[in-house]
Amino acid sequence: MRTQPIHSRRTIRILAAVAAAATAGALTAALPAAADSGRGESDDHRGQGHGSSSRTVDVQLLSFNDLHGHLEPPSGSSGRVTERQQDGTTKQVDAGGVEYLATALRTARKGHPYSVTTAAGDLIGGSPMLSGLFHDEPTVEALNELDLDVAGVGNHEFDEGLTELQRIQRGGCHPTAGCFEPKRKFEGADFPYLAANVTYEKNGRPVLPPYWVWKEKGVKIGFIGLTLEGTPDVVSADGIKGLKFHDEVETINKYTKALERQGVKSIVAVIHEGGYPASTSYNYDCDSPGAGDGISGPIVDIAKAVSPQVDALVTGHTHQPYACSIPDPSGKPRTVTSAASFGRLYTETTLTYDRRTKDIVRTSVKSANHVVRRDRPKAPDMTRLIDRWNKLAAPIANRPVGHISGDLPGRGSTALETPLGDLIADAQLAQGKSLDPKAVVALMNPGGIRSDLTYAASGAEGDGVVTYGEAFTVQPFGNTVNLVDLTGAQLVTALKQQVSGSNTASPRILQVSAGLTYTLDLTKAGADRVPADSIRLNGAPLDPNATYRVVLNNFLTGGGDGFTELGKGRNMLVGGDDLKALTDYFAANSSATAPLAPPAADRITVVK
Repeated sequence: MRTQPIHSRRTIRILAAVAAAATAGALTAALPAAADSGRGESDDHRGQGHGSSSRTVDVQLLSFNDLHGHLEPPSGSSGRVTERQQDGTTKQVDAGGVEYLATALRTARKGHPYSVTTAAGDLIGGSPMLSGLFHDEPTVEALNELDLDVAGVGNHEFDEGLTELQRIQRGGCHPTAGCFEPKRKFEGADFPYLAANVTYEKNGRPVLPPYWVWKEKGVKIGFIGLTLEGTPDVVSADGIKGLKFHDEVETINKYTKALERQGVKSIVAVIHEGGYPASTSYNYDCDSPGAGDGISGPIVDIAKAVSPQVDALVTGHTHQPYACSIPDPSGKPRTVTSAASFGRLYTETTLTYDRRTKDIVRTSVKSANHVVRRDRPKAPDMTRLIDRWNKLAAPIANRPVGHISGDLPGRGSTALETPLGDLIADAQLAQGKSLDPKAVVALMNPGGIRSDLTYAASGAEGDGVVTYGEAFTVQPFGNTVNLVDLTGAQLVTALKQQVSGSNTASPRILQVSAGLTYTLDLTKAGADRVPADSIRLNGAPLDPNATYRVVLNNFLTGGGDGFTELGKGRNMLVGGDDLKALTDYFAANSSATAPLAPPAADRITVVK
């Protein structure tokens, strides 16, 4: 629990950091003195260390990432982690829920007088209804109670644009929805959001503070927070209009030098970019003999190039669990971590701080991921927070919108094509046809599917009943369902872009409506993985010169996720809300006596 009032911490920590950003000048200009953490000597972070008189002291760094507003325990496979057993087998463990995360973090802090908590972006955005319906104010309140010290922005922090992100930081009622509770005003985030590599296009000034310094009894650690340079590829263009996103390595190295000039030699980079471990088990030892490279993906090249002065990298974005060592440019091992997503894990890293050199003893750095297990007591304050917001949401959230006869795996599935993805594509095609009977196919981006739909009831609604709240959790972005004209040749190019260009290393497989089939040959490389002659629409090859009416959400019509070809569609017709398309489809195709069966997910033939 806090030992200082919220407004006291806000005055010292938030306003000072914002003021620093406001006076920072252009991206290439020197920055003013780093913002003080403002944590007093009496703050309740008791614990083990080497003592204030010792030359070295152990600093506990707790971290998590990609919470995405999951206050309640995630359902289905989204709420489980894979645990490696001593005999080499694995088992699934139920995990997540902010009531349990709060208990886990508070328990972990006991016995540690030097403890700081950070998060690597996407804390909000793409959230379940309990948070998303209220523009993520409930999640920010929960993060305040979790005693989060500092966070880097992720791409989803920009879902509603910079002005909304600034409101999330500073507080105030939503500009259109207003205040959600009588006589209660949203106070904003009680921790600084950092956005080191995001600037205004016009003047080059940072949109938020680039860094923050934690101080405790003479110990100083600088935090540089940033999102992936490719954020424009994965968010709506409207959300980032007028902003520029800079190279991750150049940005970290720039602000590392700025911190060093201020005498801060211990530095942690909090970056919303990540990698892919060789095993999805959260306790996989990627540094063990025989583990091979252990981890791959964008974060590897970034970590290898970031200044050796940076002592650890806290990462995110890929929703993967890892605590690995990647050599810095001097060849010295450096810890790089990620705590999966949805609050299912937290990472504990020990940083040994040398008071004489003011630097971290890198050979002593240790890190491990821990499960946020649900067999521990719930944090009562989080239960009260969830109950309060659930009461506000209940009239909308509990309304039945459809019926299913079995599970519909979506976000939690590792399959390239999912039953829920197929269903969403079918629902969007149905809405498209209602606007223009010429619509023949729908494509849905996989990242826009945020959860599973499970047959077992999560509340009092009964098995097989899909509520509005559950549907909202699946489709929370409020995208529109649009229609565009694309040639057959453009459709072929778009399907090849799933596995080429920016998607070569990490394919993004579009979910397709009924009638479109093709082969995905993973034994080949790049665009060749989608043979053009395998693509069929209602059994017939695509005519490269013919024009097809295609249904896409506005994210894809903007060329999102690297699908630049889809952004070239002509004669756009803007349709209705994607969530309404889903609920309308349930209403038209399911009932209590005739529930909708999960699609077979057999439209894409995968060759391995």
